Amino acid sequence: MVIAGCTIFLGLNQVNAQTLNSKEMSKKILFVVTSHDKLGETGESTGYYLGEVTHPWAVLDNAGYEIDFVSPKGGNPPYYGANNEDPINQRFLADENYQAKIQNSMKPSEVNPSDYAAILYAGGHGTMWDFADNAELAVIAQKIYENNGIVSAVCHGPAGLVNIKLSNGKYLVDGKKINAFTNEEEIAVKLENVVPFSLETKLIERGAKFEKSGLWQPHVTVDQRVVTGQNPQSAHNVGEAVLKELKKL
Repeated sequence: MVIAGCTIFLGLNQVNAQTLNSKEMSKKILFVVTSHDKLGETGESTGYYLGEVTHPWAVLDNAGYEIDFVSPKGGNPPYYGANNEDPINQRFLADENYQAKIQNSMKPSEVNPSDYAAILYAGGHGTMWDFADNAELAVIAQKIYENNGIVSAVCHGPAGLVNIKLSNGKYLVDGKKINAFTNEEEIAVKLENVVPFSLETKLIERGAKFEKSGLWQPHVTVDQRVVTGQNPQSAHNVGEAVLKELKKL
């Protein structure tokens, strides 16, 4: 009886360990950042916009989620928009663990989609050159979504959504309410003729039900486990919306 009891006890321990491991795996979130550092032919540099990483990161990190980073080329991705007066930016830049992670971002080929409960495409103008046509990233997002996970993006990050197709052949955004950097905002920053395509227009072409607010107004849209935000001012709220959706899983 003692031996049988020990066997049962060990068996329960193994089950509990597997359950804990499963829960730990489900708490990981994948952030996608651009590798592109040239703003068209302007001679100016670009990359990911720092606040569109740091503000969702802070929300999700505070909630206990582990975040990994991937970029089209891997390694140390370029960024801009460092605001020394933003304490969230400063916290991220001072975090040795996360600086090591983002400065050594994974290549798409190194990502196992089943490790993640959510994916978040951070914005920045660089995304307009290397997100949309990256088939490997699109497959990662498709697998996370079809595994009952969450796909999210902010500002120009939804460039990563325009060519994601589901197993049924439909575009991910088709028929869903979607938000992103608007045509009006692109015109306001005088880059409508610099970016390779109009993000709002492309999403609408893919069947998205595009929503938007006025210039620089926070706006977050959630529809069927897809979370999208309009601009840098929406970054914190995107993190909050992703967190809310994660709690439903």
